[in-house]
Amino acid sequence: MNIDATKPLEYGSEENSNKIFGFWIFLGAEIALFATLFTVYLVLVNRFAAGPSGPEIFELSGVLVETFLLLTSSFTIGLAIHSMRLGLKKPMMVFMILTLIMGLGFLGIEISEFFTYVHEGATLSTSAFVSALFVLLGTHGAHVGFGLLWGIAILIQVKRQGLTLATTNKSFIFSLYWHFLDVVWIFIFSFVYLKGLM
Repeated sequence: MNIDATKPLEYGSEENSNKIFGFWIFLGAEIALFATLFTVYLVLVNRFAAGPSGPEIFELSGVLVETFLLLTSSFTIGLAIHSMRLGLKKPMMVFMILTLIMGLGFLGIEISEFFTYVHEGATLSTSAFVSALFVLLGTHGAHVGFGLLWGIAILIQVKRQGLTLATTNKSFIFSLYWHFLDVVWIFIFSFVYLKGLM
């Protein structure tokens, strides 16, 4: 296999470049998915029937912690990729682990929020607003959960195989996925929570 030494290792072969390009196409489909979920939510946001509205169930403190964790994890995954490009395996793994720990913290708070919503009478069958909210937040949360499993699998591969064409490619693609989840969360924070609390 020919390795292009002029490019970062994750782009070091034509196959690697094609995989990254293919993942960008996949992210385009994910953008369409979340755009649809946001559209449904924005159409149904005022249809809460006899159930609670956004201001009645949203708690900004927990959402701010979630936002801090996820945005900071975007920074640490960037540091992981930077370390990877410098050929520093241990720092790369440390930053990846920090990213996953913050992702786990985010997911824990989100699950706790769901239990709080249900305790306050907001379930999938309560109203169109709550259904749309749960589907949007749940889809994002499921993506974060999948990302945690994916990140652990990559860490195991890097630990065993080192920084190779394959592991760097997978790590870089994972970082694109993680940054995408952070961008989606910024939209959720802005258009669901902040707008909902006004």
